[in-house]
Amino acid sequence: METTSQAVEQAPTAEGGQQAAAARRTVDGYLRASFPWYGLDEAFTGPRWLMQVGTAADGTVAHGSIGHGDEPVVRAEVTAEERERFAVVVTVAAHPVRRSADGTGLLEATSVSSAAWLAGVGLLSFTWPGQMDHTLRDDWLDQQTETAWALADDLDGPEWSTLSLPVDGVPTPFHYRESEFGWVLAGSTEQGVHVGAYGRGMSAYGIGFAVVKDIEQYA
Repeated sequence: METTSQAVEQAPTAEGGQQAAAARRTVDGYLRASFPWYGLDEAFTGPRWLMQVGTAADGTVAHGSIGHGDEPVVRAEVTAEERERFAVVVTVAAHPVRRSADGTGLLEATSVSSAAWLAGVGLLSFTWPGQMDHTLRDDWLDQQTETAWALADDLDGPEWSTLSLPVDGVPTPFHYRESEFGWVLAGSTEQGVHVGAYGRGMSAYGIGFAVVKDIEQYA
């Protein structure tokens, strides 16, 4: 997927006007999407927060992420007790190869593999082996990103198992894998989008997904 990600941070604690403007910028990218966003269903009662949207080459919103639980941070030295408990849901617009809006080129198709790759890379972004020197992390990330791409391109391979989880109340098959860093899963919905997810400290076996009814509430 040739997309660019636009980081969207939580609105900082500031004076009323600044905070409202920051919150509006945060949710704007999500509001521009032509597809429904997915998050964990109502069984999850913890914090929810917006993360980032990604745009295609023609500027349309192609995917985005919504976080649940503790907001993870990258820290080199973290004990098992200190590791955050979180799950991030990635929504990817499902579409075939198509022409760009200006008619000058083709936009790449998306698939369940797209969601699996975005979820795998998302998990890596909050991972840092404690024994690794900071200067080596970029090389490690490059290597692990290539691995995540290879795994996402082989969803029928031995690294993946099948997990059935509810999507809008309907049991839906997902590709699922675990690693020392956390878990990743990916599947498709009846709403015309692919859903990926990654997490740590929260069991993937007990979660479900549902359409977000009002994305502005997350801001």
